[in-house]
Amino acid sequence: MAIKTLLNYSPNFNSKKRKVNQIKFLIFHYTGMRTEKAAIKRLTDIKSEVSSHYLIKQTGEIITLVPDLYIAWHAGRSKWKKHGSLNKDSIGIEITNPGYSFGYKKFTNAQILSLIKLTKFLISRYKINSKNILGHSDIAPERKKDPGEKFPWKHLSKKKIGYWHSINQKILIKNRILKVNSFQKNLFYKNIYKIGYSKKIPKNFNHSKNNYLIKITKAFQRRFRPEIVNGKIDKECLIISQNLIKK
Repeated sequence: MAIKTLLNYSPNFNSKKRKVNQIKFLIFHYTGMRTEKAAIKRLTDIKSEVSSHYLIKQTGEIITLVPDLYIAWHAGRSKWKKHGSLNKDSIGIEITNPGYSFGYKKFTNAQILSLIKLTKFLISRYKINSKNILGHSDIAPERKKDPGEKFPWKHLSKKKIGYWHSINQKILIKNRILKVNSFQKNLFYKNIYKIGYSKKIPKNFNHSKNNYLIKITKAFQRRFRPEIVNGKIDKECLIISQNLIKK
């Protein structure tokens, strides 16, 4: 059964259709603009050269911007495992939220209910693997923070959208902020590379390797340990990464 959406088509997509089996990823974004109206205007403005397939409004209404079988311009420079430039392999879903620049807010209940409904439909239609449901910051950690630490990944995993670790909360808290040694730090990086975060520093990243490692650590924390996002590896982060690679 199709999802009922509003139509407000964007001109920002590739004109050539792709095959159904090419769609392997779902990428979640927040709009990161001051108002919803401004976000919709930008996503449908030919001059902006950005778009997504769907936008979920604060009320929970869903707008179709680009039909699924066309490549929307939402991911930009991106990498996950062996996949680069994920626009061609993914469906992008924008969720109205002002983001870090304009007072990052909790997503509304209506938005999350609509996101669950839409995402379950897309998972079923395109046979999306749970490990291929990602945030923009996962695939472009050097430049993106969305959908951010207020995005309810844990809740979504209970609805079989994406995945989560299976570590008891008491164990997590016990290991939180505990220091790791050099061997454990390197093990953490190996683990998150296995999960899918890119080991390769993007060519246009004009900062040190250490700065990049902080960026991908923050991306991991936003996704799997949102209580503290500081770019510092502790034992909690390590045991979460070890748990996830076994799934």
